Amino acid sequence: MSVIDPIADMLTRVRNAYQALHQEVLIPRSNVKLAIAGIMKEEGYIADFSDEGRNIRVVLKYADGRPLIEGLKRISKPGRRVYVASTEIPRVQNGLGICVLSTSHGVLEGNVAKEKNVGGELLFEIW
Repeated sequence: MSVIDPIADMLTRVRNAYQALHQEVLIPRSNVKLAIAGIMKEEGYIADFSDEGRNIRVVLKYADGRPLIEGLKRISKPGRRVYVASTEIPRVQNGLGICVLSTSHGVLEGNVAKEKNVGGELLFEIW
C-alpha cells in the first residue's frame, strides 16, 4: 500500500513514537525526509538521525522524561498546497517553534528562508 502524503507519515511516526516514549523510530527514506530530519536535529527537536539505506533511524530526545516536541502540525497537504512569500513566513507559537519550508534553495527552516529572502511551500510547524 502506497502512502499518499509521505511527509505527514513521517511526522505521524515521530509524534506516535514520542507519545509511546520510544527511544528511536524508523522512517522510510527520501531526500526530503533526510533534509527535514537534519533541520529537526539542528534545531534540537531530535537527538540524532542516520541514513540506513532504505530507512532513516531517528533517535528521539527527552527532557526529564517528557518529549521535547509538544506539537507537530502539517500545513500544506496534497489537497491544499500553501505557499508563502518570504515576508509572509509565520512565527510559530510566538517564536517558540519553527516552520519548515520547501524552497528553491532546498528544505529550509523559516528564519533561514527569511534571511535568504526566499519563500516557498509551507510544509509544517513544530513546537
